[in-house]
Amino acid sequence: MTSRSPSEARGAPQGVSRIQGLPLEVDHVTRRFGSHRAVDDVSFRVDAGTITGLIGPNGAGKTTLFNVIAGALAPSAGRIALGGRRLDGRPPHCVLRAGLARTFQIPRPFAALSVLENVMLAGRAQLGERFWANWLRASAVATGERALRERAHELIDFAGLGALAGSPARVLSGGQRKLLELARALMAEPRALLLDEPAAGVNPALLEVIAERILALHRAGLTVLLIEHNLDLVMRLCHRILVMASGRLIAEGDPETVRRDARVIDAYLGGPGLVAAG
Repeated sequence: MTSRSPSEARGAPQGVSRIQGLPLEVDHVTRRFGSHRAVDDVSFRVDAGTITGLIGPNGAGKTTLFNVIAGALAPSAGRIALGGRRLDGRPPHCVLRAGLARTFQIPRPFAALSVLENVMLAGRAQLGERFWANWLRASAVATGERALRERAHELIDFAGLGALAGSPARVLSGGQRKLLELARALMAEPRALLLDEPAAGVNPALLEVIAERILALHRAGLTVLLIEHNLDLVMRLCHRILVMASGRLIAEGDPETVRRDARVIDAYLGGPGLVAAG
């Protein structure tokens, strides 16, 4: 770990319990669309409890790779595992149940529902979703609902949206929607988290809030893999950085190593800008 890496774990932050993060392994993964290889034989490992950045130009295959890892797309070849448990080819709800959650570049909350209701919907194993339980186990359903509500409030407070818990999601700014998306993902109790451009379209003040929340989750023990075009943020947050171009992984290493890699400078920036970044 370099001097630019996030601070060492100091215990779980308020609102987030200690998390036993799991390692994420991507082994020779390929995704084809006809003859085009959007992801071409990509392999890497994200160690448990670390933050890894995935960067590259538009069209490099980053989001396609995220979709394959999260189960939205099946890999054409290769293996994906979380904590040694195979995920490749499983549908998104099974991947989520195994402990891997994700956010999206463009959050799409239920606009008419409140912030609280949006987060509560993401809770796991809700007894009240079973029609018969509302009649035969009404007391247990009510108890579970109270616990779910309390947990949602904790995560909304962690995201810095406590004052907006009762407001409809449609009133949130773009940055606030990113924070709501983070709270919803955490409601599923993940052991690893995929963040798709958490800084995109976010004003500087909220960007600092998002960065601190990501660091707080690292301190709690969560494994994080993030796609991001804000290189300053990537260099600041990440232990390791993966670089994709044309569907392939062209470089990886700690921020200092990646910043000075000639292949990255040529393929990603076309000049010396990455050396000066951060």
